[in-house]
Amino acid sequence: MKNLNTYPISELKLIYSLLHNQVLEQPALMDSELLHDLQSYLQSQASQDNVDVSAHAEWAAWLAN
Repeated sequence: MKNLNTYPISELKLIYSLLHNQVLEQPALMDSELLHDLQSYLQSQASQDNVDVSAHAEWAAWLAN
C-alpha cells in the first residue's frame, strides 16, 4: 500500500473534493477515517503553500487549483 505523499497532489485534491461534495448525500462519509486523513494531509500541504486553511475561500481556491 502506498502512502498519501506518493500520489500526485492534483489527484488527491480531486478525490477529496468529490468525496467531500457527497457528505450530505452520504452521511457515512462524515465518520470516514480515510476522508479525515486525506483532509489532514491536504491541509498540511496547503499550509506549506502558505494557505490559511481556516479561511474557507483560501482553502477552496487551493483545492480548485
